[in-house]
Amino acid sequence: MSRLHDPFRRGQFATAALFCSLGFQYATWASRIPALKADLGLTSAEVGVLLMAAGVGASVSFPLVAYLMRRLGSRQLSLLSTVTLAGALVTLAAAPNYPVALLVLCVDGVLVGCLNTAMNAQGAALESRHGRTTMARLHAAFSVGSFLAALLASALHLVTSSVMAHFAVAAVLLVLLAAGARGGLLTNDEPAGPPEDGTLVKKSRTAWMLPSSVTLWMCCAMAFGTVTEGAMNDWSTLYMEDVAGASEQIAPLGIAVVSGMMVLARLFADGWRSRWGDGRVVLLGSMLAGAGLTFALVTGGVAAAVVGFACVGLGIAAVTPCVYVAAAKQGSNVLPLVAAMGTTGLLAGPPLIGFVANASSLMWGLALVSLSALVVAVCSTRIGWEPREAKPKTGAGPDSSPAAV
Repeated sequence: MSRLHDPFRRGQFATAALFCSLGFQYATWASRIPALKADLGLTSAEVGVLLMAAGVGASVSFPLVAYLMRRLGSRQLSLLSTVTLAGALVTLAAAPNYPVALLVLCVDGVLVGCLNTAMNAQGAALESRHGRTTMARLHAAFSVGSFLAALLASALHLVTSSVMAHFAVAAVLLVLLAAGARGGLLTNDEPAGPPEDGTLVKKSRTAWMLPSSVTLWMCCAMAFGTVTEGAMNDWSTLYMEDVAGASEQIAPLGIAVVSGMMVLARLFADGWRSRWGDGRVVLLGSMLAGAGLTFALVTGGVAAAVVGFACVGLGIAAVTPCVYVAAAKQGSNVLPLVAAMGTTGLLAGPPLIGFVANASSLMWGLALVSLSALVVAVCSTRIGWEPREAKPKTGAGPDSSPAAV
């Protein structure tokens, strides 16, 4: 069967387009922060609040995302979110003042929460239906989208400095990506039923549903995993220059090594998942990340930092894809909560490291990152990972409903 007619490949490319869209949309507006600052006459502190607005919107989006997932399903929600995010770009470019820009980015964060949950649900459902791993490669597509957005920003800057023109072109490309993804996405995405042992959720005396212990361990793993990712992206270059003693030319290698190893690992991690299982990949990967960074901090110097940062990128790359899959298998209410915790980790991690660095030193700040990775390893031992042999067979019919979305 050719790739064009292979249902798994069509679903994989369609879902990858969603991941690419999210990375592309975020990197597009982030690349024009200096222009937005100048156009709106913002101070550095106001820019910081502006950046935080998107994260806050994504963090508090859980109740709405859970509701929309139940009402619309992951396919409709992902397509609607992608198109609306395209409109958010144009609206941001047209924002007349700072309060409007804050509101737009807060809404943008909510839409990011919607798309993040829906596209990961599609990826998990695709794996469940066809019995083949793909989530790590899908997460690599997010980085590809960010890279393409950076190239577009540089190319358009040679033609025009207009933020509106840039964002309008990006919006059209996002709509085209959504249109291209539409035909390959899964349609019947019924949530999985509760496990036989009844550990999914516990009902309180009121109508509220309380997360189970397994769900809480997933939330913890996701939060600390994204703390590790976000903090390394934000602080690695500064560590290389101020602590390791790297030159200004060498210092950017810090983030380059982390990001490069993450993309490389995600291209191969699905094979590791098929061979060893998600639980072992998360456990060994997070232990490698924590041990590698600890080695870099204790040893000191540029060479040790490069080796340690490479271990972090290699080890932490598969954590979030695996946890997303595990969360999706628990049902449509669990995935939005776990996704929101991931965004919270990305939002809270870098400032926390900065606070610790200001109170003591950046080395102790990154020591917390190493500890975060080791916390993920502990959490991974408490999550009920699905055994490899329990995966559905690849011969599942095309009309079979995915086990979890």
